[in-house]
Amino acid sequence: MENRNLNKALDIVSKLITGEEVGRKSNTMLYEEYCNNSEVYDIITETCKALNLNLYEYNDTLFISAGMKNRVFGYSNEELKRLMGLRVNKELFMVYFIIYNIITEFYKDSSSATYLEYIRIEDVIKSVDASLHGIINHDIGVTQDEEEKDSFKALALLWDELPIVSIEDKGSVRAARNSRTGYVKLTFNFLTAQALFVETNEKYYPTDRFKAMAEKYFEENKGRLYEILNREDENATD
Repeated sequence: MENRNLNKALDIVSKLITGEEVGRKSNTMLYEEYCNNSEVYDIITETCKALNLNLYEYNDTLFISAGMKNRVFGYSNEELKRLMGLRVNKELFMVYFIIYNIITEFYKDSSSATYLEYIRIEDVIKSVDASLHGIINHDIGVTQDEEEKDSFKALALLWDELPIVSIEDKGSVRAARNSRTGYVKLTFNFLTAQALFVETNEKYYPTDRFKAMAEKYFEENKGRLYEILNREDENATD
């Protein structure tokens, strides 16, 4: 292993960890090293694996995210609850479920990666409504075992008890736990802070970082997502 290649690879990983962009448009020479130098590429992938980081490439740009249970570069459930002003795990899982629905708004089937230009809060509310419809009404579901079924039921009941908009919201959308609109706004505030979406006039535009991560997530879970989406379509026709 050449010291030069090691230094280049670690420089790339360091920039990605600190939020710098590495791609055709920024840090171009480093990106060329990643693309054309096999040893640099191998060091980067092995380093990310050792640090429990996920490495993505989209639109000629590199991105990273923390792997599962990564306590150094990621958030624990407790940290996320504090960050978003949530009290119990059920509320956090509601946010996770909303994020899942946001992803499936951009991926409608396992063979398509066509992205919407943007998404609105009301689109996400409709998606969550459809996802939870069967669980609330007929115990039809997307669940694979009793424990998972109970978890989805808890989310369905939480969502069903929420109004679309709270009385306190007069002409503006607030991020809060007291309405469906508030929950989705809370979720989008977090995703925007993570550079996954950009908000303009209440329209949320996905960034390349989101597209890279969503594409990878979809590829790894497309069988499960296809099953869930099919269930939603069946419920809609009942």
